[in-house]
Amino acid sequence: MLLLLLLPLLPPLFLRPPGASGAQTPNATSEGCQIIHPPWEGGIRYRGLTRDQVKAINFLPVDYEIEYVCRGEREVVGPKVRKCLANGSWTDMDTPSRCVNRTPHSERRAVYIGALFPMSGGWPGGQACQPAVEMALEDVNSRRDILPDYELKLIHHDSKCDPGQATKYLYELLYNDPIKIILMPGCSSVSTLVAEAARMWNLIVLSYGSSSPALSNRQRFPTFFRTHPSATLHNPTRVKLFEKWGWRRIATIQQTTEVFTSTLDDLEERVKEAGIEITFRQSFFSDPAVPVKNLKRQDARIIVGLFYETEARKVFCEVYKERLFGKKYVWFLIGWYADNWFKIYDPSINCTVDEMTEAVEGHITTEIVMLNPANTRSISNMTSQEFVEKLTKRLKRHPEETGGFQEAPLAYDAIWALALALNKTSGGGGHSGVRLEDFNYNNQTITDQIYRAMNSSSFEGVSGHVVFDASGSRMAWTLIEQLQGGSYKKIGYYDSTKDDLSWSKTDKWIGGAPPADQTLVIKTFRFMSQKLFISVSVLSSLGIVLAVVCLSFNIYNSHVRYIQNSQPNLNNLTAVGCSLALAAVFPLGLDGYHIGRSQFPFVCQARLWLLGLGFSLGYGSMFTKIWWVHTVFTKKEEKKEWRKTLEPWKLYATVGLLVGMDVLTLAIWQIVDPLHRTIETFAKEEPKEDIDVSILPQLEHCSSRKMNTWLGIFYGYKGLLLLLGIFLAYETKSVSTEKINDHRAVGMAIYNVAVLCLITAPVTMILSSQQDAAFAFASLAIVFSSYITLVVLFVPKMRRLITRGEWQSEAQDTMKTGSSTNNNEEEKSRLLEKENRELEKIIAEKEERVSELRHQLRSRQQLRPRRHPSTPPDPSGGLPRGPHEPPDRLSCDGSRVHLLYK
Repeated sequence: MLLLLLLPLLPPLFLRPPGASGAQTPNATSEGCQIIHPPWEGGIRYRGLTRDQVKAINFLPVDYEIEYVCRGEREVVGPKVRKCLANGSWTDMDTPSRCVNRTPHSERRAVYIGALFPMSGGWPGGQACQPAVEMALEDVNSRRDILPDYELKLIHHDSKCDPGQATKYLYELLYNDPIKIILMPGCSSVSTLVAEAARMWNLIVLSYGSSSPALSNRQRFPTFFRTHPSATLHNPTRVKLFEKWGWRRIATIQQTTEVFTSTLDDLEERVKEAGIEITFRQSFFSDPAVPVKNLKRQDARIIVGLFYETEARKVFCEVYKERLFGKKYVWFLIGWYADNWFKIYDPSINCTVDEMTEAVEGHITTEIVMLNPANTRSISNMTSQEFVEKLTKRLKRHPEETGGFQEAPLAYDAIWALALALNKTSGGGGHSGVRLEDFNYNNQTITDQIYRAMNSSSFEGVSGHVVFDASGSRMAWTLIEQLQGGSYKKIGYYDSTKDDLSWSKTDKWIGGAPPADQTLVIKTFRFMSQKLFISVSVLSSLGIVLAVVCLSFNIYNSHVRYIQNSQPNLNNLTAVGCSLALAAVFPLGLDGYHIGRSQFPFVCQARLWLLGLGFSLGYGSMFTKIWWVHTVFTKKEEKKEWRKTLEPWKLYATVGLLVGMDVLTLAIWQIVDPLHRTIETFAKEEPKEDIDVSILPQLEHCSSRKMNTWLGIFYGYKGLLLLLGIFLAYETKSVSTEKINDHRAVGMAIYNVAVLCLITAPVTMILSSQQDAAFAFASLAIVFSSYITLVVLFVPKMRRLITRGEWQSEAQDTMKTGSSTNNNEEEKSRLLEKENRELEKIIAEKEERVSELRHQLRSRQQLRPRRHPSTPPDPSGGLPRGPHEPPDRLSCDGSRVHLLYK
């Protein structure tokens, strides 16, 4: 055995004297792995051990690696490196390793691969993936244990990530020799085209950069495989992060391509299952300006962006202009952009690098784990870090400026997956397999064998463990990164198959914590001004006191003749009605500041009943007075006897009818459609402080389902009653009656109440959304109308009784009829009528006397001698008229007698 000694010595812990553990088996996990024999014509390279040390031990520690080497021109076929596992066994023990003679390259048959690399366009992934594929072909072709009789060769074109351009090159690959055994497209849009066409040529399609979920459709793409996982693999990670940070409202913006549309459809289903809502969904073809403005207008905070790298620069230039970034916003992007994608010069945008850097700061990317984080050796005998170093040397520019650098491990492992599948199909150089050189576009048999071999692939690559699911998509972990200070930092991994989130707690937020998924809306009720409420309540209380004083005065002096002639019972009802109306001011000003939600319906009903009954009693009693005066004093002369009698029960019945109508209406309203608490919501208001909240003002109202209908009925007949009261007051302003001696004051009160009510009712409906103004109008109208009514009706009576001392009873007042009659307007009218009747008798007597005198004059003129013509006529008819002569004619005008002489 040839031992090649490399690396430092192992710790003496693992050095044992010969035979010390001879009874141990190869699976003895407490000791590690037992030393195994090398292949024939080969040896084992023990890293860090000398020949003598190897002789002194029987077991090697866990994770220790050994490497097979062959003598001479031979090479290892099978696993070249084996690793000690924790269970005491070596890796890949089911696959033997042997040393075989090398086959000259000139004797190996070529197998051609047709590839399309996007060197530019939406995703210029070919810039790094093509060198990775070329490196993989070199490594595979240098191995004699994989396809020892064949050599893989590459024929490629630049698809520019454009389906139209790819169509041209696809047909060149298919119709030009040599025959390609497999096709390798890159972009999803190109892969969709190639995979649909490949089935007609019996070709397997293996993609290294396609993430479209639509490609997982086995009915549409029956021969498609990809080492790049489906884009839907990002969605479970996104949903997990939404749940972790407590977000329930997200928005999306996507480029209108199939890969992003199908990805977003899958995301929408997943968030719905998780109880998360996509509140706003925007898309664009080439210009994202309008969609970004719409996101700003809709207050989008958590935004998932699905677009290619070139479009991402356009989007975030608009994001900067709209200020849709910072501590209030979080963007979720695809992780396969170049690390400095936002710094790359792009003539299609007008934003500087500093502006773009500011706009993208803090965004989150979800990316398929494309590089093995364990850094263990892959099937190519390279670790992931060794692969990166080797690939970096092959690139012509810095990795951050090279498109597809992150996907390069997937392209590298794609060649290894193909090589292993072809090796299994061909029998690994033996005679049990098929001849790959016999493949043609009509050979379904070889295609089926390659498909089965590819479907069963399972190996360790530089990107991690490579295995395909039933739809031909790669299964992998998801890497979560955040842009911090202009560079991406790893903040976690997520394994969707196990729902395992590994969190590093290195996330940083501009505002110190993850932002809210929407502006925090604080609902605030608009309560009435307490100063206004207290002021009006004081006025209302004083008004109630005044009403009680007036009521007491009226009841106490009900025996006084002057009070009796004013229908005191109706005045009492007026005072009670004013008290009820004034009491309605208190519930009218109560809102959520004073009472709870459960008490609100009772307050609403109290407002309605107090106002309704107060109006009916107060205004109804005054309306009854004016109605009776108008009815009696507008009768014809033949019905003057009506004025002499007044039956009180008719007045009370009229008031009772008005009150009964109100009670019936209010009762039906309360039973059928009761008032309840409703909320009016206003436009959101921004606070003065720079905090991420919005104030949503709300106002409480008393309302019912058919509120407008009931108000129409209520205001309708009340309005007619007010207008009729104004008309009657105007018609009776010049009427005088002893039975109701204060009807002119009642008319003034009716004018006041009607005008205030007719103005206030529509104004309060218009100002219903302004609680202070509406309350001020309604309450002050009630207060003023009540005050004026009480003052006009009762204060003159108080003044008369106080200043004139008319406190006597009706019997005593009869003794002073003369003095009281002279001062009473009704008595004056009666005396004038009596005087007129006496004058009419005098006039009749005088006219009779005049008639007799005229008869005597005519008789005298007949007996007198004729007068000479030149003698002027006697104006007195021939007889001198003295001062005591009776007049020729008497005339009576009113209360005076006029003597008219001829």
